[in-house]
Amino acid sequence: MNLQFNQSLAKNYRSASQIIRVLSEAWVKDNGYCPLCGHFPLNGFTNNKPVADFFCSHCHEQYELKSKKAKLSNIINDGAYATMIERITSDNNPNFFFLTYSPQFYVNNFIIIPKHFFSTEMIIRRKPLPASAKRAGWIGCNIDLRKVPETGKVFLVKNQKVINHDTVKQQFHKTLFLRQQKLEVRGWTLSVLHCIEKLPTQFTLQQAYEFSEILKQKYPNNNHIKAKIRQQLQLLRDHGMIEFLGRGKYKRLEKS
Repeated sequence: MNLQFNQSLAKNYRSASQIIRVLSEAWVKDNGYCPLCGHFPLNGFTNNKPVADFFCSHCHEQYELKSKKAKLSNIINDGAYATMIERITSDNNPNFFFLTYSPQFYVNNFIIIPKHFFSTEMIIRRKPLPASAKRAGWIGCNIDLRKVPETGKVFLVKNQKVINHDTVKQQFHKTLFLRQQKLEVRGWTLSVLHCIEKLPTQFTLQQAYEFSEILKQKYPNNNHIKAKIRQQLQLLRDHGMIEFLGRGKYKRLEKS
């Protein structure tokens, strides 16, 4: 995998946003692959495809690309709010690639967040554009990556180091069970996973219970929060996300 952008592709562009769009999309076409099936290369959609940039011709997964210079921040600017909400709640919502690059146009990090980690609470509605704006009334959105458990951030390139393809596929496949869940159930699983990632690698059931009030605020209609926590811990255990050590003790299985 060549981590250097081909800057010659943007010699006819003047806009900084157009330059990075051309360079980053070309880089993904030349170096990216489908983390679900491993197929290479990815195909590009026609311009202005809502929310998606690439697709895999083998398994038909879709991918949206977001690029940024230097570090990846927690809040990512995105497009139209209504379009984003509609798409991520549909059956063909895309996975998201997030790419950061150096001032020298060298890829620093290339991350995929699988689509089953996306929820409406991650999408922040921006204020409508003022009447004086060219697109008066248009409502955009931001993506809040703080809502994503660390398990849902799969690196293909980390700190300019290319991650082995098999490792990427393994990490991607490890959470595919979430796709089989209904949205409400998936929300609970992700919420509990997000909570226990804040605990030490080895933790107790009582420590997991300490998030009961937070979860109660998020799910006010549920009167059996602790039972729900136990249920989700069992589910995460069954799918190899955590290990039950006995006597109310657990171990979180870290990403390789």
